[in-house]
Amino acid sequence: MANGHPPRKFANLRLRNWKNFASCDVELANRVFVVGPNAAGKSNFLDVFRFLRDLAAAGGGFQEAVRRRGGVSALRCLAARRQTDIEVSVILHEPLAASPKWEYELAFNQDAQRRPRIARERVVRDGTVLLNRPDDPDRSDAALLTQTHLEQVNVNREFRELAGFFESVRYLHIVPQLVREPDRSVGRANDPFGGDFLEQIAKTRSKTQEARLRRIRDALRVAVPQLTEIELQRDVRGSPHLRGKYEHWRPQGAWQTEEQFSDGTLRLMGLLWVAMEGGGPLLLEEPELSLHPEIVRFLPQMFARVQRRTGRQIVLSTHSPDLLRDEGIGVDEVLLLRPSGEGTVVTPAGKFQDVRDLLDGGGSLADVVIPKTRPQSADQLPLFADV
Repeated sequence: MANGHPPRKFANLRLRNWKNFASCDVELANRVFVVGPNAAGKSNFLDVFRFLRDLAAAGGGFQEAVRRRGGVSALRCLAARRQTDIEVSVILHEPLAASPKWEYELAFNQDAQRRPRIARERVVRDGTVLLNRPDDPDRSDAALLTQTHLEQVNVNREFRELAGFFESVRYLHIVPQLVREPDRSVGRANDPFGGDFLEQIAKTRSKTQEARLRRIRDALRVAVPQLTEIELQRDVRGSPHLRGKYEHWRPQGAWQTEEQFSDGTLRLMGLLWVAMEGGGPLLLEEPELSLHPEIVRFLPQMFARVQRRTGRQIVLSTHSPDLLRDEGIGVDEVLLLRPSGEGTVVTPAGKFQDVRDLLDGGGSLADVVIPKTRPQSADQLPLFADV
């Protein structure tokens, strides 16, 4: 971030009536592993941070952020009762003791025409309230409540730093098919699914690009032992392509482009590249997809090394027992999502006494947390063909 300070992080998240979550209030570590069964809301949990980014990002704003998610009715938790406002509240910290502590709160609903409408917006810096809406202008002109002050440069000067932090949030979920498409980058910028991944590499300063590709090559040699070189080239149309040289029975070896790379190789390259970027919080959805279990086991260590250098907060969702076998993962870093009749409940793994007892007995987080995410009737699935 500016002034050479380490990047700040989300320290606390509070939700009410957000998608799966009727109520949620959790502390967030610098590395967060979100675990839960299918449809528990892992993606929706990560989407809160993307929503905050959309509020502040160019081309976004409150109305667009809600529209992208299907409107207020699609966002509101089905378990909502009399209090139907959707509420998102975060607390931000920096590692430096003298750095400011920020709080941002947004509550919203919809008007009679189903347009999103702000019910409350609040900004606090070091205990001082900088913004508390609705205010007198809002009460005299209801149209003002269709936009947050966060997104408006003419009124957010006192907390523009907060808006800049939200805008720095990065979500990545590489879809290999998008990376392979010849026209993948047309009309895309910072595509979270990797459509402009190669274009981002190509736009990086040459020395930085070469250094990162060397580090990626060295890391990939563990997963792909035959890979000896990686480089980026542009074709006659100017489209960027990655080329990898593989050891081959011929002395010159064999070159392949990203079109021939496996899904796992492309996804791992994306993870390694974005991890080296630094910047604001990084959101990763099931980074273990398409990767060999032995590679997955070392992802937490890779992220930890990156964080020691950049201070970047990483929030990821996972189903993988292999990923959670890393002994360096703290019990306070794991959030367990459990569906209930009143919405999904979010609980730090350390709150469960049986988890602590089993860890004290030598078990791994994978041994004690993953069983809590298993569907109760999974053993009935083989009977599907008999129905």
